[in-house]
Amino acid sequence: MPAPRRASQHRSQSSTNLELNPLFSRPGEATVFPRFTVPEGESLPSTAYQIVHDEAMLDGNARLNLATFVGTWMEPEAGKLHAETVDKNMIDRDEYPKTAEIEHRCWRMLADLWNAPDPANTIGTSTVGSSEACMLAGLALKRRWQHARRSAGKPADRPNLVMSSAVQVCWEKFCNYFEVEARYVPISEEHRVLDGHGLEDYVDENTIGIVAILGVTYTGMYEPVQEISEALDAIQASTGLDVPIHVDGASGAMIAPFLQPDLVWDFRLPRIVSINTSGHKYGLVYPGLGWVVWRDAKALPEDLVFHVSYLGGDMPTFALNFSRPGAQVLLQYYLFLRLGVEGYRAVHAACRNVAEYLAREIGAMEEFELWNDGSDIPVFAWSLRVGHTDKWNLHHLSDRLRMAGWLVPAYPMPAGLENLTVQRIVVRNGFTRDLAASFLEDLREAVEFLDSADAPFPDPGHAPAFHH
Repeated sequence: MPAPRRASQHRSQSSTNLELNPLFSRPGEATVFPRFTVPEGESLPSTAYQIVHDEAMLDGNARLNLATFVGTWMEPEAGKLHAETVDKNMIDRDEYPKTAEIEHRCWRMLADLWNAPDPANTIGTSTVGSSEACMLAGLALKRRWQHARRSAGKPADRPNLVMSSAVQVCWEKFCNYFEVEARYVPISEEHRVLDGHGLEDYVDENTIGIVAILGVTYTGMYEPVQEISEALDAIQASTGLDVPIHVDGASGAMIAPFLQPDLVWDFRLPRIVSINTSGHKYGLVYPGLGWVVWRDAKALPEDLVFHVSYLGGDMPTFALNFSRPGAQVLLQYYLFLRLGVEGYRAVHAACRNVAEYLAREIGAMEEFELWNDGSDIPVFAWSLRVGHTDKWNLHHLSDRLRMAGWLVPAYPMPAGLENLTVQRIVVRNGFTRDLAASFLEDLREAVEFLDSADAPFPDPGHAPAFHH
């Protein structure tokens, strides 16, 4: 009989064990737990809770996290609904038919919000996040291209996808995982986003599509989808190539319909075949939810769709994951009912107002140069003004702000501008103007401290890339 597993005796107890404060211990209860092996015995629920609680409370304060796009607050009624439905499995449509029906309602609502020609005949799905949604949209682009090539008797073994060098890392993953050549159009000072300029140098008969980003991760700027579409129209007129567009609206697709309703970026453009968004970003739901919608059923190849029985009928499903939470889908529906168009407009307008206020104040500081002003999605970036100092850089400033509790990333821009380092702020629901004023006070104090140094600060040794 093998001996029971024990933590290594060669490691220090502090690194391999967790200890319970005597204040919470009871007679006969274990107060030391192995850190990297499953304990041999049980513990009381309150004991396990206290240990996990104490570990988690050392994380950063979500309200002060200006790095993440992901929602960090919902009102108590949403929390109650989440607790009541956390056990629902989204894939189990026979067991939870109403949750499945609500999922269907949500993507139909999004299809209407994004001006689909016939929302009743669109097709969509919820996902774990916008990254999975992007993977599904990319797969649909690839499969449609393959079918068209094979029908024409042409080879279908060298697909490529064209996108900005500032694309989110999920698209790099898609191209890697599903064997698609990634063609990156580098950004520059003159072309800060993918805007259609020079696309003819990247598009050919093997191009499965173009990715247009409504809210670039690095800066929050919109890529001008209509201009990209017009550039592709010109390419089609001269070459015959008919290249579709997928809009990665992880953030902007839940902002633009409410704050920029006249901006043409969605299914009003015939070249748009699919759109994704993150329910857990500016959809305002807790983490774990994305959406993707196709223009119509023809835009999603039938051989990618699985059909399951649903209340005696047919329920199409298309996803990479199988079991996944259903609660977030219900939370999205709750918010659609709770806020409506006017509510979403009010929440996002408040965020944008704070972003524009912060951008104005930071742009007025002699140490910095703004990259954008937060008027697209409530996100903006800035760089250190050239020649201001040789004592510190934005990585030092990021570390200094972290000491005050603020998480504000500093990172190099993507290919084309990789020598430029910026900082970025994401304003989310719950980040008030008062908090913004407190941040500005801490920012100015941090800059004053860094400027007061007699000699350059040492290299903080940060990683060379940023893919949040």
